[in-house]
Amino acid sequence: MAYWWVNQNQTYEHEIKGFLWSPIRNANGARNQFYDNMTLVQPGDVIFSFKDTLIAAVGVAVSGVQPSPKPNFGRAGTNWHNDGWLVEVEFTELHNRIRPKNFIDLIAPHLPSKYSPLQQNGNGIQSVYLASVPSAMASVLIGLIGPEFLQIVDSIEAEAIDESSENVIERELSMRLDITETEKIQLVKSRKGQGLFKSNVRIVESHCRVTGVTQLNMLRASHIKPWSVSNNDERIDGFNGLLLAPHVDHLFDRGFVSFDSSGEMLVSPRLEVEVLSHWHIPHKLNVGKFNADQSTYLEFHQESVFHASA
Repeated sequence: MAYWWVNQNQTYEHEIKGFLWSPIRNANGARNQFYDNMTLVQPGDVIFSFKDTLIAAVGVAVSGVQPSPKPNFGRAGTNWHNDGWLVEVEFTELHNRIRPKNFIDLIAPHLPSKYSPLQQNGNGIQSVYLASVPSAMASVLIGLIGPEFLQIVDSIEAEAIDESSENVIERELSMRLDITETEKIQLVKSRKGQGLFKSNVRIVESHCRVTGVTQLNMLRASHIKPWSVSNNDERIDGFNGLLLAPHVDHLFDRGFVSFDSSGEMLVSPRLEVEVLSHWHIPHKLNVGKFNADQSTYLEFHQESVFHASA
């Protein structure tokens, strides 16, 4: 396990939903060690999130790095290049948020001599994005955060992705003889694109609208307009997705339920009512209004995926 420190003053509200993202290089094209560090993150690594002088959250990486266009940051990062690195991370916000400056006497002896996340006086460094945290410094931070740290890490580590298994899947795809080289490339790209899609959906949606579940690692990012008929932009568009509990995702993906723009859940006459009752889903339900971009995708779902007739 390695430890990392990420400065998220500009992007915290977006990245806390489940990822890290950085440009590949500086605006002038020069390499940046704090961006290069993204390529060193491995599944299971721990990330301390620093925002507004506080360690506000702790995360565990659930993927290695993947090339990715810039997520939907809104007004943040307008000067950053669009090409970048993305790492999927499950973050949990802390109840015991610590201010490192208040404990700098304990932390300072363990700050790295180069590419440090903090100044010796405990102030942050604006130019830092992702910095390596020596194990001795990590031990101090863990002690200051207290038992909450272990509770968070233990609960998330079970969800961490085994990067080697992902590589095995990609190697198996490359060796298949029943599909063309173009199809192989598309399959690999689609797997990598899922990380950015999920991150973009998490920026737009915060919970399963049907069940109310908010634990992101228990939800699926489901395309509204199916991946197979979406263009490249639509495949990673956060507005083309919903966070759904697995059983709701099953119903939505197969066209047994849909939603109109006002949030009314539509139930297909092909779905046996007993299914909804057994899964504790009301037959009539309003899940909240959708915005205009989501509504456009939902219109497609109603017309082309949803089974409106028996």
